[in-house]
Amino acid sequence: MSANWRTKPARSISALKALFLCTGNSARSILAEAIARAHGIDAFSAGSRPAGQLNPLAIEVLERHDLDASDASSKSWDIYARERFDVVVTVCDSAADETCPIWIGSPQNLHWSIPDPTTPEAFETVYRYLTHLIAGSPELRA
Repeated sequence: MSANWRTKPARSISALKALFLCTGNSARSILAEAIARAHGIDAFSAGSRPAGQLNPLAIEVLERHDLDASDASSKSWDIYARERFDVVVTVCDSAADETCPIWIGSPQNLHWSIPDPTTPEAFETVYRYLTHLIAGSPELRA
């Protein structure tokens, strides 16, 4: 018997709160946000110069893995300026090199150098790599 549903875990009050940053907030950070939520992390994503729309290949790979991206949107990191995070992760080199806002509460900062995927195969590879990083990162455990 097989079930067909989308994974959209409920947010927990005690969950670790993480922000994933990338320049465009249309692909890598969107994938990281959805994967982290599936791992029980209270996850968000944003960009320094948001693209304004999601990369359709990012949505396709999330749907293929039954992860819900219905709430995902490309947005500026400015909307989180007053939020408190436990961990802030940059997932692209250009965002890591930019002057980021100073986050309330001095969260732990991580940088994962992940190339920008451009093909369906590259998106799948990035999805698998992000899943490995998120599941194995001691900084992302509450």
